[in-house]
Order: sequence, then C-alpha cells, then structure tokens
Amino acid sequence: MLRLHYYPGFISLATHIVIEEIGAEYELSFVNLHKGPSKNPSYLALHPDGLVPTLEDGRLVIFESTAIILHLLEMNPSVPLMPEQGSALRPQFYKWLMWLSTALHANLSLYLHPGKVAETAEAQAEIKAAAERRIDVQFDRVEAELARHGGPWLLGDSYSAVDAYLFTLARWSRGMDRPAASRPLLSAYLQRMIERPAVQRAHAQEHIPKPWV
Repeated sequence: MLRLHYYPGFISLATHIVIEEIGAEYELSFVNLHKGPSKNPSYLALHPDGLVPTLEDGRLVIFESTAIILHLLEMNPSVPLMPEQGSALRPQFYKWLMWLSTALHANLSLYLHPGKVAETAEAQAEIKAAAERRIDVQFDRVEAELARHGGPWLLGDSYSAVDAYLFTLARWSRGMDRPAASRPLLSAYLQRMIERPAVQRAHAQEHIPKPWV
C-alpha cells in the first residue's frame, strides 16, 4: 500500500489528487510543517529536507512532487492521466509539468514565504511584490493557453496530472490582487476541477476549508 506524507494544501495536495484519480489504495501520514520543515529524525530519514510530499511505495521512498507523480503514472499506465507515448501531447505534458513545478511553483513559494530568502521586512516586501508581478504574467500565460486551444483542461480536451498540479498552485493565489480565479477561463477551469470527485475527496481528507480557490 502507498503511504503519502503530506501537509494540508501544500504541493502534496497535487500528488494526493493524482492518487485519488488513479484509485490506488493508500494511507496518509500528516507531517507537521507549522513551524517549518519537520525535524523528526524518522521523517528526515525519508526526506532529508523535512518537506512534503514524500511517497512510500513498499520499500521505495520518493520525494519531489513531479517525481512522485511520474512514478505513479508509470506504475498505473491504464489510468489516462498522461498522454500516450509518441503522441503529440506527450511532450506538451512534460513541458507544462516541468514549467509548473520549476517556474510558477518557485514564484508562488517566494510570494508566500519571502522570509526564506530575506531577513528584513523591507526586503521581504520587495521580494513578495516582485514575485507577484511574475506570477501575474504566468497566470496570464495559462489563460492564453486555455484560450488558444479552447479545451476544458490545460492540455486541451484531455484531463491529465498537470491539471492537479495547476489547480494546487492556483489555490495559493487566493490572496493576490489578481488571483488565478479572476481570469474568466481560469475561473471556469478551476470550477471544473472543484467538481471532480477525486479533488473533493482529497480536500475532505485533508480537512481543507472552503473556498478552495
């Protein structure tokens, strides 16, 4: 059985949604990040940075959300959460997954946690403002992509694991001047995500209060 180490609403939510979409048997293990990375020695043995998510799959231990998602998809090829090998959408899937995890995720982390890279209040405010400007452009890019293909999901007509990742990141923008949901196509997209049973189950299990976006 899978064991997912998580903290409610963090990027581990994306992996949680993917597990629910797959329908795999799993259990959740709460990691208390309220006061920063977990310093529990037993957890540090699994994830040396003390962060989430971490997935235990038998004797295999994996951390980093994109690595976990790709592992889950490779182990469950019958579940259509990744375009088929050789299809035109497969490289697009990789592109968006990596962009979300390295570009948008990075800027949202700076926006939410400027104290990780700056000590003074003034410096933190500058970092947060600069990150928000970049995030604004990045969500505009997602809005433009939805407009370009006209489909319901980030890859077009096909729902995939990148949607679980995008949805999780979009949640983090709720306090911004222009949250993701302020854009018309993204707003409709996020509502479609909320209506998915797997998304609802993951939020219920993590006890995440509404509004979710």
